[in-house]
Amino acid sequence: MLATPSSDTRSFIVRLKPGQDVKTELEALANANHLQAASIVSVVGSLTNVALRYANQPTTTRLQGHFEVVAMSGYLADGEFHCHLAVSDGEGKTLGGHLMDGNVVYTTLVVVIQEHLQLRYQREFDPKSNYAELVIAPRR
Repeated sequence: MLATPSSDTRSFIVRLKPGQDVKTELEALANANHLQAASIVSVVGSLTNVALRYANQPTTTRLQGHFEVVAMSGYLADGEFHCHLAVSDGEGKTLGGHLMDGNVVYTTLVVVIQEHLQLRYQREFDPKSNYAELVIAPRR
């Protein structure tokens, strides 16, 4: 892992290794570094186990095999994690959804994260959506 501070942002570059769970490792990184508002900038690598919650579905879909990560986006903070993942199989079939526990690295997964040092993420109930939604606020 490499951390490079600047005035408004700090970047983390982490390589996950075979057998590591993506969500577990990224949550641990957020907690260990007390991230308050970070965005996933870039992800490249492969998975053997995939765990996605598809749109408007209550359960996790689990897949096994060899998958390339073709996209991953989202945000994380100490105690806050919301990411979406798209993977493709050996035939190029691509699936995506909400990243859940159980996405296991095959050979490697390189993740670039940028923390916004002047901001913090929190969730507040939104009566229009009926969910606790992201609120971006200045750090105190």
